[in-house]
Amino acid sequence: MAWDFSTEPEFEAKLAWMREFVREEIIPLETLDLDPATFDRITAPMKEQVKEQGLWAAHLEPELGGGGFGQVKLGLMHEVLGQCRFAPGVFGNNAPDSGNAELLALGANPEQKDRWMHPLLRGELRSSFSMTEPGAGADPTMLSTRAVRDGDEYVINGHKWFSSNASIADFLIVMVVTEPEAPPHSRMSMIVVPTDTPGVNILRDIPVMNHPTHYPQLDGGHAEIIYTDVRVPAENLIGNPGDGFKLAQQRLGPGRIHHAMRWLGQSKRAFDMLCERAVSRETHGSVLADKQMIQDFVATSAAEMAAARLLTLQAAWVMDTVGAANARIEIGMIKYWGAKVLHDVIDRAIQVHGSLGFTGDLPLEQMYRDARAARIYDGPDEVHKATVAKRLLRGYTPVTVPTEHIPTRRDEARKKFADQLEAVTANR
Repeated sequence: MAWDFSTEPEFEAKLAWMREFVREEIIPLETLDLDPATFDRITAPMKEQVKEQGLWAAHLEPELGGGGFGQVKLGLMHEVLGQCRFAPGVFGNNAPDSGNAELLALGANPEQKDRWMHPLLRGELRSSFSMTEPGAGADPTMLSTRAVRDGDEYVINGHKWFSSNASIADFLIVMVVTEPEAPPHSRMSMIVVPTDTPGVNILRDIPVMNHPTHYPQLDGGHAEIIYTDVRVPAENLIGNPGDGFKLAQQRLGPGRIHHAMRWLGQSKRAFDMLCERAVSRETHGSVLADKQMIQDFVATSAAEMAAARLLTLQAAWVMDTVGAANARIEIGMIKYWGAKVLHDVIDRAIQVHGSLGFTGDLPLEQMYRDARAARIYDGPDEVHKATVAKRLLRGYTPVTVPTEHIPTRRDEARKKFADQLEAVTANR
């Protein structure tokens, strides 16, 4: 199968504009200590420039206000946006809003789209995806938050955490069990819950490695939520009862392409810092770039990033060509491989910078803390590795004698070429 990752010159020009815009306008924001109001004031005109370029919320189809670019082009865009944690928001592609908009585009009815999706795309509302539970971990079949139908309403009770963005969101998309007697993957549904609904108790933003303390944030943290007798109209159900798992899978597929390409953008930034330091820093009579161990850092990082990029673009191409359902192996591989590359390249960059790399005087320590989460969210690496392995192993059949067993193959080859072997023997 041939893969084609090429794009037309017009789109290449858009990518070039994005690279300069992110580098010159957005990355400098990292150095400033901004409150949310000031940040919004500064980035508002930036967002208008993005819209003028036709690059706002590009993850959806044109009829929904997006670019209709497909996953390869979106992947190339996210590689640029991944350089800076503020860039996706300036482009209307920030998680979890972008994934929630895709989910609503897939499963919502026209009324729900008018009420929730279109304002979300315009940046007028913020959202959260409330699925993870303390007792469920990486196994969604263990989710226990219940939504019971009561007349024209659903009554929700349960405990969620790591509901990213919830503390600043206008509405939550909550994964709940509505069909407890159904098969495990058909028990769950998704329901839109406004955050100001009585009974929605957002307890806290959980301190994590990349947000270790409680302080005002420019983006939402990872909230812990108790749902106590939360009543919402039954019309807030997305799709049909029991569609939750299917919708979640459709939401997460493209999101993993975007994550992996953002990680590459971040990796390349760390790699550039690594190489700059290598050619600049002198020690023991020569620059670091002359040391074989540092040369190994550079060569290994370059190869790993190239492999991750090709794997991710291949997954995007397969999705564009034959659909996400046929790209599950590729999507799983980029999740765990991309997360590893991100972590390892940043780690090497820190090592080359020594104590300076460990300080807040460079962005590497923040990048490192962000990178560690990549091996956990959207499913831990181990789950994706197990899924990939199981799917690959389906193509193999148990045998009593190994297929490549040389004595057995020798006997079969002698039978296959018996006439020729006999003729050679006779001629001798």
